[in-house]
Amino acid sequence: MNGLTLLATGSAAGSRVVTNDDFAKTLDTSDEWIYSRTGIHERHFCKEGESCVSLAREAAKKALLRAKIAPEDIDCCIAATVSGDATSPGVACSLQKDLGLREDIPVLDVNAACSGFLYGMEVARGFLESGKQRRTLSGKTDGYALVIGCEQLSRLLDLKDRATCVLFGDGAGAAVFKSKENARYASLLGARGGEEIVVPGPGDGERKIMMDGKAVFRFAVEALPKTLKALLAQSGLTLDEVDWVVCHQANSRIIDHCVRSMKADPSKFYKNMDHFGNTSAASIPMALDEMAGKGLLKAGQTILLDGFGAGLTWGGALLQTDAQMNRFCLSEVSK
Repeated sequence: MNGLTLLATGSAAGSRVVTNDDFAKTLDTSDEWIYSRTGIHERHFCKEGESCVSLAREAAKKALLRAKIAPEDIDCCIAATVSGDATSPGVACSLQKDLGLREDIPVLDVNAACSGFLYGMEVARGFLESGKQRRTLSGKTDGYALVIGCEQLSRLLDLKDRATCVLFGDGAGAAVFKSKENARYASLLGARGGEEIVVPGPGDGERKIMMDGKAVFRFAVEALPKTLKALLAQSGLTLDEVDWVVCHQANSRIIDHCVRSMKADPSKFYKNMDHFGNTSAASIPMALDEMAGKGLLKAGQTILLDGFGAGLTWGGALLQTDAQMNRFCLSEVSK
């Protein structure tokens, strides 16, 4: 069975930067109060004319350009989101049209909240695996997937609720994956039904995120190390053999707790929630793209992705960067 390698990434964020001090003008809060509890200083909100789809489109175009993959070479497109512009058409369908992807490929949205990008990866891997024989018959050896995590959470926030509105931001992250035989790859997905985080559905009028923060924290500090340990056991690797761990960027204290639980090197755990906040399904691919832009991701590295979210859901993936990845990492850094 083929695994996935990471070929390229792209990202986009809402144009309006909202700082903790901005919230302090209307709420009983402060930068110190928010940052000490979350690790967040600021986040990005969409301006007029920006949307979940527009952010996803920008991120996807960057990923395709850096991968040097033509839109017609993509074999499936998966968009992970809880805040798409419409129930239908989905974000992935809009991207198929906007990017000029082929019409004979599967495109769909998945909703696993903040774990959505990880669920999207495994959905994409399954589609690429099922289409392997068809590609071989047509003379095509490689299969490529475009997976996007994208959110416009600002329009789902109650800006009077200090417990939730300071946490979330708008953004999109995209990745191009290649299906590769004998690739180092492991995946783990799971769920435990619960209403610790709720986003009311269409027709509800007031679609505002509601969250039991303490319950989510308890779940997250259990889920992250549990998933990491399971993926390492599945792959036969130790944490020392992993180059980077990229967790869902919800709260720095949650990641710090995981580091302590694993007795791990904190420098392996990338963080960027201080300037993006929690972007739900977009947080992991946005972090990967920022790492690529800094030259931190190099060909052949082993990366462990780990996430949790509403549902409650959790997921993880262990994979390698593709041998061709340096082509865009170095060019981004040189700009």
